Amino acid sequence: MKVAFTSSSGEIIDQHFGQCQNFHIWEIGPDEATQVATISGISTEGDEEDRITARGNALAECAIVYTMQIGGPAAAKLVSRRIHPMKTNEEVPVAEIVGKLQAVLQGNPPPWLKKALNKDKTGSFLERLTL
Repeated sequence: MKVAFTSSSGEIIDQHFGQCQNFHIWEIGPDEATQVATISGISTEGDEEDRITARGNALAECAIVYTMQIGGPAAAKLVSRRIHPMKTNEEVPVAEIVGKLQAVLQGNPPPWLKKALNKDKTGSFLERLTL
């Protein structure tokens, strides 16, 4: 599954969803995790609605986005796109979250994560994962 992190460096979740300059995208499975892309250049200027839409479009393939903070309207728009927002409320290493997600995927994922995994019903990762 693809997971996005709001991070200035790619190493620490340290940005607000609506103001971040970079989304670091990882492909995470129970046994492997790889950073696959960095999305940059999404404007923080202009109308809030336009910013949220642009960010949602950029993250369309992601099942989850981890961020320090996210406003209610932005979170609701992500959920409507079947992208699960996760607030950390503090700086957290990306590697720590990746490790925790992998540990959960190796066991019995909770319902919200199963739902996030089902975002892409045709993905090869889902074909290998037994829920």
